[in-house]
Parts: sequence; C-alpha cells; structure tokens
Amino acid sequence: MSRISPMFEQLRAQNRTALIPYLTAGDPMPEATVGLMHALVAGGADAIELGVPFSDPMADGPVIACAHERALRHQVGLRHVLDMVRNFRQTDQKTPVILMGYQNPIEAMGVGEFALRAQAAGVDGVLTVDLPPEEAHVTAKIYAEAHIDPIFLIAPTTPVSRIKIIAELASGFVYYVSLKGVTGAQNLQTDALAARLHEIRHECALPVGVGFGIRDAVTAKAVGQVADAVIIGSALVQIIAELGSGDAAMLQRQVQAFMADIRSALDAQ
Repeated sequence: MSRISPMFEQLRAQNRTALIPYLTAGDPMPEATVGLMHALVAGGADAIELGVPFSDPMADGPVIACAHERALRHQVGLRHVLDMVRNFRQTDQKTPVILMGYQNPIEAMGVGEFALRAQAAGVDGVLTVDLPPEEAHVTAKIYAEAHIDPIFLIAPTTPVSRIKIIAELASGFVYYVSLKGVTGAQNLQTDALAARLHEIRHECALPVGVGFGIRDAVTAKAVGQVADAVIIGSALVQIIAELGSGDAAMLQRQVQAFMADIRSALDAQ
C-alpha cells in the first residue's frame, strides 16, 4: 500500500480536506526542488504532485508549460526527478509524492523498470496525462505490483461508461479536472462542480481530488467544501516563476506562506 490511502483515511477522520500542491521538478533550478517540497509540507501540504518535465505538455497551460521549459533547459529528466524524490525521502517518509507527467519518458525507460525505480525512490502514485484508461490495464497492474497508485483524470466531458473503467483501474484517488481546457483556466463554478462530483462518487468509491482553476484561498475553500482534495498548481508555479532562482531561502518562505494561506482557508470550513 502507498502512503496515499492512509493519508485520506486520517484526514477523513479529522474532517479535513487534503491539500495537494503541484510543482515542476527542476523549476526554477534542479537544486531548488527538494527544498521547495519541504517548504510545501511545512506550509500544510498533505501530499505533493511533482511534475516530470516534458517537451510537449499538452494538458498544461502557459504557466506550467514555461516551467517545463525552464526545467528542460537544466536538462532535468525522469531519472533526475526520481533522484529528487529519493533525496526528499531522506528526511520525509510520511508525505505522499505523486508524479504527474506524460507517457513518453516512462516508455523510454520501460514501464517495469520505471515502476521499480519509482518504488525504490519513494513514489506513491503516478498520473500520466496521455495514458487513456482503455490502454492502461497492463501499466496499472505493474504499478499495483510495485505498490504505486495509478491515478487517472476525469474531465467534465467524461461519460459514465469511462468513469466505470477508471474506477476499476485507479487507486489512491481520482483527479477531477474541474474545467474544460488546460491548467490555469478560469471561471470555476462550484455548483456545477458539486453536482459532477456527486455523479463521480456514484460510480467510484475513491476520494476525488479537484484541480485546474484553483487560484487562491477563496477558490480553494469553495472547492474544499465538496472535494476530498484540493489540487493547486498554476498559481503556485507562477509564484516560483516571478521570484526566480536568485534567493532560494526567500523562494521557500514565499511558497510556504502561500501554502499556509490555503491550508488556513481549508481548515476554516
């Protein structure tokens, strides 16, 4: 079993919503990533979604796409990301880490080899944006054997028949994309979100995390009232982009403060 299910069980017992921030590994520079991960935890993150840099991040808007470009300029690849997780695990054995990325780097390494390396590094879940559930049965089985949760996206347009397939394959939680479009999109409607989550839960017993369109404490609190987890990415990556790599300590403080603001809003529900 990965760390993800116990995390949700503990939070459910406390009547709290999980906070899962996203950052791109290697942005703004490779040596900053592990420190930023610890800063996120210090600010109240319950798990971390770590983006694997990729040259064609099709699901990501301009903010995160630029973060991928910055990381790739530092030649950060999948092996480097696994090393970062391994370094993070030297002092944090509790916080779940989910890798989010695209299938090409995993296929290049080999799914079986990747699963073994990810397990050894301390990865808990893998969300592969461009791996459709209809083609994921073998991969999901390999991940399960390595005690890694395969996590899948559900979109506003996903039909019930596909949600059922996802429910059979997924573990840990499912990730609901709250908006049509790419990461960083706007105009989140919480009433429609609540209705959609009700539909998903009718077909899937796993916790539901919600991402895309969560920008600040206000939107996080609204989503947290109906979701099991709030996933926030572009707003955090934008802070990292604006501060750059000049002062690592200041960057960590700003990231921690941003997380603490979101955590306080969620806990005030």
